[in-house]
Amino acid sequence: MPSPDRNLRAVNLPADWNPQSWRNRTAMQLPQYPDAAALESALAELRDLPPLVTSWEILSLKQQLAEAQEGKRFLLQGGDCAESFSACNSGVISNRLKVLLQMSLVLVHGMRKPVVRVGRFAGQYAKPRSTDTETIGEVTLPSYRGDMVNAPEFTAAARAPDPRRMIKAHARSAMTMNFVRALIDGGFADLHHPEYWNLSWVGHSELAEEYRRMVTAIGDAVRFMETLSGSEVHNLNRVDFYTSHEALLLPYEESLTRQVPRHWGWFNLSTHYPWIGMRTAAVDGAHAEYFRGIRNPIALKVGPSVTPDQLLRTIDLLNPEDEPGRLTFIHRMGASGIAEKLPPLLDAVRRDGRRVLWVCDPMHGNTESTSNGYKTRRFRNIRSELEQSFELHAAAGTRLGGVHLELTGEDVTECLGGARELTESDLERAYLSTVDPRLNYEQALEIAMLIVRKQAQIAAPA
Repeated sequence: MPSPDRNLRAVNLPADWNPQSWRNRTAMQLPQYPDAAALESALAELRDLPPLVTSWEILSLKQQLAEAQEGKRFLLQGGDCAESFSACNSGVISNRLKVLLQMSLVLVHGMRKPVVRVGRFAGQYAKPRSTDTETIGEVTLPSYRGDMVNAPEFTAAARAPDPRRMIKAHARSAMTMNFVRALIDGGFADLHHPEYWNLSWVGHSELAEEYRRMVTAIGDAVRFMETLSGSEVHNLNRVDFYTSHEALLLPYEESLTRQVPRHWGWFNLSTHYPWIGMRTAAVDGAHAEYFRGIRNPIALKVGPSVTPDQLLRTIDLLNPEDEPGRLTFIHRMGASGIAEKLPPLLDAVRRDGRRVLWVCDPMHGNTESTSNGYKTRRFRNIRSELEQSFELHAAAGTRLGGVHLELTGEDVTECLGGARELTESDLERAYLSTVDPRLNYEQALEIAMLIVRKQAQIAAPA
């Protein structure tokens, strides 16, 4: 089997870079650990633990992302806003996988192209915060930064950053990856048995019925092909599946950055596909310095404050040799601002002739608070930003190559609207997220169907 490396143009290790060189730059969003010795002890232990992913998986994903840049594939990236240690159980993991498999089947069927499946899990345990502290009444404590750093309970003990939580995060990431791999290798993703992907809590739903009709049609087509050929169609019993997370906690990422036999350079082996968030995206910052040297495909969140010049400088830093599959821009502008903010960025990158994968995150720019105190997102705004993204890329002569979503397979009521027309009064029924609101099953499936319809509309001749 040929190595994926052969299809990717060779690039060079950046000058003056090593996995620790980020420490010479300003690092944002890192917790202040009270015990330096305990931190070093935890990092030393992490450096000796096995990696969570492999270099050949990383290079295979990079090749698929290079094909997505050319319009030959579509990226579906989705999962929890922030994983919790308590949710590391078989039901939550399998339901999350089921939703992504169902969405990908809708996309493959409707777009007539392969889908790159990437989960926001097995490492999404750290979150950036707007402020370093939180005040309730007269008490001020460190902000909750995800289970990898501290706990959400508002007590001094819970909010104290604990480096041993990085060890726990690694263990739960390994357990999650092990279960996902076991499910997929055991035939969970077999297209002959898509009934494995049904969620028990869904019951009757118009979207679920539409999805089941689609599955029936695909199953009939598969059986027809197998009847003609007299044998089973290959490659329908498993899928490639990759992990991603925001590489926020740099000491953790550094400890899992390794050199491997028979491949040059350094790989972040904590995940296949790390990304830089908006709050840590400074070109001269620590996160950009760390990312410029790893061989993984990498992504960058791009918000409404980014200028074309800043974006081009970022490309020069993170992908100076224009390697295929290397760099993804995940734009998140908000439904009300995308028409103004996105086109100048698309034009600048297109004029410069640089190779990037453009992906829409319609979630983060549309967050708001309701009158009853819940942090939520309106489905109509999520839908609007996604539809505008397709239209703006078409007008600019660029291509929207993927979507980045916060979603869950659980029966939550966190985003307003959608198939069940959730209202503010519904939020308190099943609002389970500790950080950001997520799409539930029906809303996620509706997004997949929307993508198919919008892509067809854009591709239709005038």
